[in-house]
Amino acid sequence: MPKQITASDLSTRIGVGEKILLVDVRQPEEYALAKIAGSTLIPLPELMSRVGEVEPEDGTSIVVYCHHGVRSVTGAAILERAGNASVFSLAGGIDAWSCQVDATVPRY
Repeated sequence: MPKQITASDLSTRIGVGEKILLVDVRQPEEYALAKIAGSTLIPLPELMSRVGEVEPEDGTSIVVYCHHGVRSVTGAAILERAGNASVFSLAGGIDAWSCQVDATVPRY
């Protein structure tokens, strides 16, 4: 089971300059509605075939997110199995990010 990270903890880590690679595994229409700045969209059904596109620099953590934190667990597990060491699933997804960190990100 992949590790989880809370929206508040992710915000703190970003705020102190920790290297984070954000991977959004939702669908393009969801990404168009709301996203975390700097994230990369790779829809979950495509992640297995596009795993090579997720190339974090040394010392970079990967945080996978979706709408409510369900699909991101699967996405994080795929990236772990591909050999990535520091992978997290965003607990509560972008909805938690909107509620706890950045209210300008629309909820849907």
